[in-house]
Amino acid sequence: MKNRLRIFAGDILGGLNASIITLPQALAFGVATGFGASAGIWGAIILCFIAGILGTKVPMISGATGPVAIVIASVMYDLNKDLNAIIFIMFLAGILQIILSLTKLPEIVKYVPYPVISGFMNGVGVIIIIMQLNPLFGMNASSNTIESIENLFKGTPNIEALAIGLLTLAIVFFFPKKWGKYVPSQILALIICTFLSMGLDVARISEISVSLPAVNLPHTNLHDFITYFQYSVMLAVILSSESLLTGLVCTSITKVQLSPKRILASQGVGNICCALTGTLPGSAATMRTVAGLKSGASTRFTPVVTAFILVLLIYKFSGFVSQIPLCVLAGILIKIGYDIIDTKFLKVLKLAPKDDLWVLSVVFLLTVFYNLIVAVGAGITLASLLYAKRAADKAKLIDKTVYDKNLILAEKLVEKKYKHKIRVVHISGAFFFGSATQLISQFDEFLGTRYLILVYDSEDLLDISAVFALEDIILRLKSQHIKILLVLRNNEVFEQLKNHGIDKQIGKVYFSEFEAIEHAKISCKKRIKRN
Repeated sequence: MKNRLRIFAGDILGGLNASIITLPQALAFGVATGFGASAGIWGAIILCFIAGILGTKVPMISGATGPVAIVIASVMYDLNKDLNAIIFIMFLAGILQIILSLTKLPEIVKYVPYPVISGFMNGVGVIIIIMQLNPLFGMNASSNTIESIENLFKGTPNIEALAIGLLTLAIVFFFPKKWGKYVPSQILALIICTFLSMGLDVARISEISVSLPAVNLPHTNLHDFITYFQYSVMLAVILSSESLLTGLVCTSITKVQLSPKRILASQGVGNICCALTGTLPGSAATMRTVAGLKSGASTRFTPVVTAFILVLLIYKFSGFVSQIPLCVLAGILIKIGYDIIDTKFLKVLKLAPKDDLWVLSVVFLLTVFYNLIVAVGAGITLASLLYAKRAADKAKLIDKTVYDKNLILAEKLVEKKYKHKIRVVHISGAFFFGSATQLISQFDEFLGTRYLILVYDSEDLLDISAVFALEDIILRLKSQHIKILLVLRNNEVFEQLKNHGIDKQIGKVYFSEFEAIEHAKISCKKRIKRN
């Protein structure tokens, strides 16, 4: 009984702390995307409740996050704030999340290189900061980084809004961390700066809906589906990636292995519900989830508590919420943007390998100035190519000549056959598409060899490029009248070569280097005697 009460108390406290952090962020992201504060807060409530109930045993607090808000804002900009189109894109993105949960793709997130994640998060952080500079100065917000920078120099600052915004920044940046356990700096800034702004000429939220959003099915056709599908894919990838990364953080804290498929399925259902109600979609939010876990949250009841408290806050303090200045929300978002930036990696930037710096730079620049999905795709591709190059550079042939006393004596009897040689060549390192061409060129050094024992040391299967490369090596050596004796470490590689018919070009395949050497020595002696 005591244990149940302790768990219940932990869930209540965790949900309370998570809701206090969620409130200002949900309002700020709603305004930043152009959907409005009501869509932001109700989206957080709906997604948190549904994904919490359907999700994993470890509680995850969901709602709009920085990367999600940036994607929504970018799509809003591209589609000229066509809300009907945006809602359909959100709906389709949720369906795609459910489809992804039925595949093995969710497992891939753990293999994304760290420089790609760091470059992406740094880019998102910088975008949020740039896009909130205009509201901080009391000017109209923009949904594009370049446009935001341009408008910053064109517009006229509102001194009153700037003063309130700077005070917000001072509170969220310099509020003592030890006190933040009891009162989050963001909610404190929201309360203090809103009261101080009363009577000032600053832009405000103005309106917050306390009624439950109505359900409406999105209207679409085949043309819209084809037109907007690319946006849905982009949104689905960001929604899924954020949730899966939060899942990895939860696993590291709780030591409980979470199901990536269940995470995506629950988030997908939640985001479909957000689309049907015209509210802001989101993902599992790392900061809010960690806050809940560290407060004692341990069951699915926590996100339910979070959603319930947010509903109470809206109904009880809707009048206050409507008076929150946009410059205050901008200050809060700038702090969120700063927190998203990967300062841990930046501190060791000088020590990082050049390849990692290239990947981080490409992802960062593409994220800030072009497209988030292209940035991640380009980063993964570049990281993969650089890794392949490093692995290929390590691949080499280790050559050693086999000296046998009896063989040397036999060769001396026939001087013209003295140059008969047996060599053992080990393929060291990865033999794949990246190293295949490089290794082929090294076989030109074995002219004059009569018996070449080729040892494939790895137990890994060959990719198709390596299979064709091996076939090319065999044909090249055979044209030089070199007898090839192939030594493998396991039967699976042999079966692979057999399926491609390469075993017929070689003859006998050995699984023991010693047996291959003995066979070569006997064959060489017989050949000398015949001559």
